[in-house]
Amino acid sequence: MEVMLKLPAVSGVFHPMQITVDRFLIGGLCLIPFAIASLKKKEVTLTPAHLRYFALTGLLCVPLSMVLFQLSVVYGHANVVAVLFSGNPIFVTFLAFLILRETIHWNNILALLFEVSGIIAIINPFSSNTTVNLLSVGLVIMSALLFSLYSVLGKRMTKTYGGIVVTCFSFLFGSVELFALLVLGHLVPVAHFYHSIGLSIFCDVPFLAGISSATLPYFLFICLINSAAGYVFHMLAMEKTNAHMTNLIFFFKPILAPIIAFLALHEAITSNMVVGIVFFLLGSLSGILPTMLRSRHETALSTPTAK
Repeated sequence: MEVMLKLPAVSGVFHPMQITVDRFLIGGLCLIPFAIASLKKKEVTLTPAHLRYFALTGLLCVPLSMVLFQLSVVYGHANVVAVLFSGNPIFVTFLAFLILRETIHWNNILALLFEVSGIIAIINPFSSNTTVNLLSVGLVIMSALLFSLYSVLGKRMTKTYGGIVVTCFSFLFGSVELFALLVLGHLVPVAHFYHSIGLSIFCDVPFLAGISSATLPYFLFICLINSAAGYVFHMLAMEKTNAHMTNLIFFFKPILAPIIAFLALHEAITSNMVVGIVFFLLGSLSGILPTMLRSRHETALSTPTAK
């Protein structure tokens, strides 16, 4: 996703807020038939209370987390954003403790220490030659925190409605909320207010500009594959297995994303980036493997022995 957003056919054509609202709106609309089928299969109906809940998860996901994510990609390198965002499972663990009352184990603390070390290694604050944009780093960390909160709150609804429904309605509510904010940015008084609080990027945003035969494949890939399919597969994985197995994707992402960014964008893989990636991998292993082994052991103890 980070690499796609940095490609010249995307970043040089589409407004950052345009691509953000479009990808979630189109992704959500495409998921409606599957969401309806899932509701019928589960024999459940949406209640007003749960629609309000989806409005909250949508707000956390799109106008907050993904806007910050988009800005972090605009200001920084795709490989740095990808690696730092992959640390969000640690936030999930601590938010699940606070909100869902899930237990925090020693390995979760160790994972947090490794990932903080990874962030420090990538930022390289003690060097005067660092090329990392600190604003981008701050934005992606805030984005990861908000995305983790979205994941934890969304997990509550997956038990009732399933991953596709949660993703679909979070996308739709979130994109409509962001669309409303961007429409207001076309009004002169609101535009002046946005400028005064540093949100000029919300002003005069086009919604369909830049779409042509040359850019359409990139646009559709971002909307349908990166956004809709990617988020649905993430929620389905959480629904079919568990959060710890699902978080294995964040073990592979720090390895794959810098390689793809190097091949597609020629972004250098620096020595401090390699050190940071190693810390992130150690953090992922510390956070995931002991928990998986613990769950497997508990399952084995609870399974009756065959005679």
